[in-house]
Amino acid sequence: MDFDDSPAEASFRQKVRKWLEENGELKQTPRQKFAPELNEAERLASARRWQAKKALAGFAGITLPCKYGGRAGSHIQQVIYQQEESAFLVPFGFYEIGLGMCIPTILAYASEEQKERYVPKALAGEEIWCQLFSEPAAGSDLAGVQTSARRDGGSWVLNGQKVWTTGAHFSNYGIVLARSEPEKPKHKGLTMFFLPMNSPGIEIRPIAQMPGGSDFNEVFFTDVRVPDSNRLGEAGDGWQVALTTLKHERLTVGSDIGLIDVDDVVSLLKRIDRNNDPFEESLIQERLVDWHIQSQGIRLLNQRAITALSKGDEPGPELSITKLIAAKAAQQMANFCMDLMGEQALLGAEHLGDKWESIEHSWYWSAAMRIAGGTDEVLRNIIAERVLQLPQENRPDKREPYNSAT
Repeated sequence: MDFDDSPAEASFRQKVRKWLEENGELKQTPRQKFAPELNEAERLASARRWQAKKALAGFAGITLPCKYGGRAGSHIQQVIYQQEESAFLVPFGFYEIGLGMCIPTILAYASEEQKERYVPKALAGEEIWCQLFSEPAAGSDLAGVQTSARRDGGSWVLNGQKVWTTGAHFSNYGIVLARSEPEKPKHKGLTMFFLPMNSPGIEIRPIAQMPGGSDFNEVFFTDVRVPDSNRLGEAGDGWQVALTTLKHERLTVGSDIGLIDVDDVVSLLKRIDRNNDPFEESLIQERLVDWHIQSQGIRLLNQRAITALSKGDEPGPELSITKLIAAKAAQQMANFCMDLMGEQALLGAEHLGDKWESIEHSWYWSAAMRIAGGTDEVLRNIIAERVLQLPQENRPDKREPYNSAT
């Protein structure tokens, strides 16, 4: 494991830092929200400008080929850029899913003509993509999707519902996983497509969230026609295509969940008055030590992944460990901080100041982060089977025709 940049990596880091200092906006404190006074349309406009600026400088698709608007750089260069950009207050929340999950799938399975058409516009911020996977009855068990895809001549007809689709209401395109052969086992009868989000028959219903806003959506498909040329991979081979997307989702979600850490808890403890009861203090110290040990373990696992990238390798399934531990710890720490504040916690960041905002944010987002990118249970299965090499549990539904099993 290597904790230091190579000379080439250090040079690239310096170049990135210089560009960010010249073009980035205000330096941010950890987890500070970008421009909270702006509405979604204003934040989207700002994000488009920032994405276009990154693309022009060659920082939008660092690992992608130059002919698509990328930089043809390494994965470690992408990590370095993300590390440096995190120190600046820049727009986020609009392009991460499309560029981190959808576009890699397009690059892996679309035609050359389609790559040349869609990838450069996505990198330049001109078009936004979303991922249409989860359904009311298929979240963690993604292979159980029920949205149907029926072939009709040179096109397909989609009917069904997706849910928790981030950014569907402002996205131009989406990739969608649908069931094309219900008579086959559930992992064998799926097909992946991409389509415009303004296609006739698509209805998008934003889902109101507790902290305000509507990042997530329900998406309904009623006789939505998709040309066969928009199919990604072979018909019936959608599960393998989806695994490509999920691989990138694990990397994206597992790298930094953006919630509070033990340093935030210590900072809160220093700011509030406590009764200094010896028994209570010992319990607090015990929790802090546990969280500190966990944070160091996560840091070392992430560093191992970065070292692999630096050597030209890809991180393995062990990144599931970081997300599993970090999301649970963040939820525990947020709940702990709320308990420490007692009734004052009800006042919220508006009354308690900006430093409370990250705790409040983690309190209502940490539960979601234990679901996004794989639930705790799914991650434990991945760790058991792919990291520890334990035998898989018996799954009869993998062998039975989907329509007979349901």
